[in-house]
Amino acid sequence: MSHEPLYSASGVLLFLMGLYSLIVHDHLIKKVIGFNIMGSGIFLLLVSFAERTPHAPDPVPHALVLTGIVVTVSATGFALMLIKRIFSETKKPALDDGGE
Repeated sequence: MSHEPLYSASGVLLFLMGLYSLIVHDHLIKKVIGFNIMGSGIFLLLVSFAERTPHAPDPVPHALVLTGIVVTVSATGFALMLIKRIFSETKKPALDDGGE
């Protein structure tokens, strides 16, 4: 029995949860968390599709996921520093519509 359908469905669910968080929330940190949840869903999908033979997984998608984790951590740190700068300038944790 293969666990691929369960992992694939979980990856899609995580991606959709992150997308929902990006669309619904105005708070910038919640948007970063949603972006990270989307990334986790994509990583889970890549790992679930990584199968060369029934007994040996393909190492290339696993290496891509490890590289993606490093890039995600760096992008998250950069986004948090940008949010800190935006908050220090505007004193608001969310971006406004720009209708002023």
